This record gives sequence, structure tokens and C-alpha cells, in this order.
Amino acid sequence: MNASLQSSTATQVQPRASRREASALRHRQPRHGFTLVEIMIVVVIIGLLASMAVPAFAKVRMQSRVKAVTNNLRQLATASQEYMLEKGATQAAYTDLVGTTTDNYIHNLVPVIGESYASISIGPTTTQISVSNSALGSVVYNL
Repeated sequence: MNASLQSSTATQVQPRASRREASALRHRQPRHGFTLVEIMIVVVIIGLLASMAVPAFAKVRMQSRVKAVTNNLRQLATASQEYMLEKGATQAAYTDLVGTTTDNYIHNLVPVIGESYASISIGPTTTQISVSNSALGSVVYNL
């Protein structure tokens, strides 16, 4: 009988807390997750950072293309000087310098953004060579 008395007292219903106490208990519990405002602030910050980075990336990309074209022009200038010294020629055309045969000085010259080097001809009085493209403008290499 003593055991049944203990079980009945253990299962007695506790008195309900008042609304104020229940509200206070809810506010003390730790929050889990982020609020919508916090997520929106993070999204705005990421958007601002991206809007600053994209133009800078485009500028660096264009500078890299200009440098690649300048390097191609430098290779043509060096190959033309070698050609004129070895052959005793007074002028070197693109077709004399670039090709797959063994007597060409440059095996392959890859265009960066569609520019054409085929019309370039270099002579002993040439002080600069240039190539133009609608995307790059004019790129000049001084000899």
C-alpha cells in the first residue's frame, strides 16, 4: 500500500504556471538559428563586396590580355631581328617568322582575343610595331 501511495503522489499534476512565468521561461531559452534580418544583412554585405570586386576583376583581366598581346609583339620583334641578322634581309614579314617549318623562328603565335598579326612587317628603321582590335584597342610595342 505504501508503494501505491508513493506512485499516486508522484503522478499528481503540478499547478500551472501563470502566463507571466511562462513568458519569462520562453525568453530565457537560448535562441537557435538566425533571424531574417540577420540573414538579409549578410546578403546585402556580400552583394556590396561582389559589386566592388567584379569591376576590379574585369580591369585586371583586360590588363592581362594587353600584356599577353604585348608579349606576342615582343616575340615577333625578337624573331625579326634574328631573321634579319641571319638572312641579311632588310625586312621580315610575319610569314617569314611564324610557321611549322624548321627555318621559322616562332612555331605558333596564339591570338589572345582575335587580333591578327599577319599584316605585320618589320624593317631596319621600324621603331615600333602595333596591333589593333575592337576589344583591346591598339597595343604598341616599342623596339
